Amino acid sequence: MNGLRLWLSRNGRALFALALFLSMFCIYVIKNGVGLKMGLATAVANKGVLLALVAMAQTIPVLTGGIDLSVGMIFVLTNCIASAVLSGPPWMVAVGVVVVLLSGVVCGAINGALVVYGRLQPIIATLATGAVYYGLALTIRPVPGGSIDATLASALTNQFFGIVPTTLVILVAVVLVVWVPFQLSMTGRGCYAIGSSEMAAYMTGIAVRRSRLTAYVLAGLLAAFGGILLTAMTLSSDASVSGGGTYTLSSIAAVVIGGTSLMGGAGGAIGSIFGAFVLRTVSDLLFVFDIQPLMQPFIQGLILLGAVSLGAIRVLRAPNRLQFLGAAR
Repeated sequence: MNGLRLWLSRNGRALFALALFLSMFCIYVIKNGVGLKMGLATAVANKGVLLALVAMAQTIPVLTGGIDLSVGMIFVLTNCIASAVLSGPPWMVAVGVVVVLLSGVVCGAINGALVVYGRLQPIIATLATGAVYYGLALTIRPVPGGSIDATLASALTNQFFGIVPTTLVILVAVVLVVWVPFQLSMTGRGCYAIGSSEMAAYMTGIAVRRSRLTAYVLAGLLAAFGGILLTAMTLSSDASVSGGGTYTLSSIAAVVIGGTSLMGGAGGAIGSIFGAFVLRTVSDLLFVFDIQPLMQPFIQGLILLGAVSLGAIRVLRAPNRLQFLGAAR
C-alpha cells in the first residue's frame, strides 16, 4: 500500500494530465460532428506530437532548475534547415536528417556552454541565443518555402500499418531511445539532483557541469526531431518568430500541466507529453464549441493559470522544499 501511495504521489500530476486529455478528447470526438475517424485521429496526433517533442525538450533543462527560451527557435531553425536538405536521392535525405539533428545538438550545446561555462542565467542566455537562431532561420529561409522528399514526408505523417498514426510511433520511439536511457543514467539522475540542490549534488560527487550541459544538448536534439516532423507535415518551412515564441510558451505550459516543477528536481517528460496533448485538445474544443477567436487566448490563459495554481498549492502544502521534492521524486 505504501509503495502504491508513493508511486501515485510521484506520478499523480502526469496521470491527472492523461485523464484530463482523454476526457477532453472524448468530448471533442462527440462534438465535432464526424466522430472518430482515422484522418481525424492522425491530424490530432500530428499536432500533439509536435508540441510534445518541444515540451520534452523543455522538460530536461527545467529539471535542472533552468529553462530554455530558445527551444521554439531551435524548432523553427531546424525546420528551415530540413526544408533545404531533406530532398534528393535516399542517401542525401539520410545525410540531411543527420545534419538537421546535429544542428539541434549544436544549438543545445551552445546554450549549455553559455550556462555552464559562461555562468549566465539560463533565461538570459537562451533568450539571446533564441534571437540568434531566429536570425539564422531567417537567413536560410527569408520567405516561406522549401521542400522535402515526398516519400519521407508520407512515411512520417501517415499511419503505421494503416492503424496507428506514424507520429505517435515516432514519439514512443523517441521516449524509449532518448528519454528512458537518459532518466536511468547517472547523468539523468544528476539533472534531478541539481534541480533539487546543486550544492548537495556537487558534494555527493555528481558531475554537475556535464549533467547540465547534457540537458541542453538533449533539448536541442528533441527540438530538431520536432523540426523534421514539422517539415514533413507542411512540406515547407517558415522562419516565423511568432511560431517559435508560441511553441516556447506552450512548451512551458505543457511542462507545468504535466507535473514538472519549475523549481527543478521533480517531474518528467511523460507528464509533459500528456500536458502537450491537453493544450492541443483545448484549442480543438474551443473550435468545436464555436468560441470567438478573440476570446480563445483569454480562455487558454485561464486554463494555464489554473494549472500553475495547482502546482503552487502542491508546493505550499509541503512544510519544506526537501519534503516536496522527496514526494515528487
